[in-house]
Amino acid sequence: MLTTGKAILDVANEYFFAVPAFNISDYAMFNGIIEISEEKNAPVILGIHPDEVNHVGVEMIAAVTQRAHRSPVPIAIHWDHGANYEQILTAIQSGFTSVMIDGSMLPFEENIAISRKVVHTAHAVGLSVEGELGTIGQTDSEAEDGSNAIIYTNPEDALTFVESTGVDSLAIAIGTSHGIYPKAMRPELKLDLLKEIKNKVNIPLVLHGGSNNPDDEIAEAVRLGINKINISSDIKVAYHMKMREVLADESLREPLTIQPPCIEAMKVVAGQKIDLFETAGKASLY
Repeated sequence: MLTTGKAILDVANEYFFAVPAFNISDYAMFNGIIEISEEKNAPVILGIHPDEVNHVGVEMIAAVTQRAHRSPVPIAIHWDHGANYEQILTAIQSGFTSVMIDGSMLPFEENIAISRKVVHTAHAVGLSVEGELGTIGQTDSEAEDGSNAIIYTNPEDALTFVESTGVDSLAIAIGTSHGIYPKAMRPELKLDLLKEIKNKVNIPLVLHGGSNNPDDEIAEAVRLGINKINISSDIKVAYHMKMREVLADESLREPLTIQPPCIEAMKVVAGQKIDLFETAGKASLY
């Protein structure tokens, strides 16, 4: 069933589990993510970044919406990392049910101002809004967003931001980066900081840069109150590594031959995330 990010995450916040937000960039990937979510009876958020929207075309959202309506599990279609107000209007017009406005690189007051404006507009038409405070790192040029330096979220600022904007969920910075970490780099999440923020803020908390992090730290972050975890690189690596393997046979040319093994490889990784986040079976709560 198609629903909003708020409807999904409020339940996750109440029952202390996290919902994966899988970034999709083609229709075959989308189908695979829906299949594994239904197999696991798990709510899911489909994240589509503006670059991915440009790649697939906004017209694909209508097909995504129709499929979501037919699903027995809760599904939100989420505009990921909206950079400005105009992009949010595009998301509303295209059929998204959830939007993120990312003002994390702006001065604090400007971030509040643009986030409040987006909340006013999105709430008026029934969409939920995710804001971001603090900055996520970026590991390479393929990563969708991020900065050279992580600016950790200040708990007091988080409380002020939530009260001033009315956002439905908040993406926080506790040490993750977008992309795949180099071998010499081991991320370490500031879980004590997460505890402080959770004690201050009672809305669902979001972790960006969820790929390639140690499972034990992610599992602990879920137990401490993270309710949405963005996964993009991990499923795309699985999908395209398998595609490279399949395409070693140069006689293949049909997508119907090439793509199914890639989707299955992606589903294995997505299923592991669903289990790790304790999302499996939680669709029964809705």
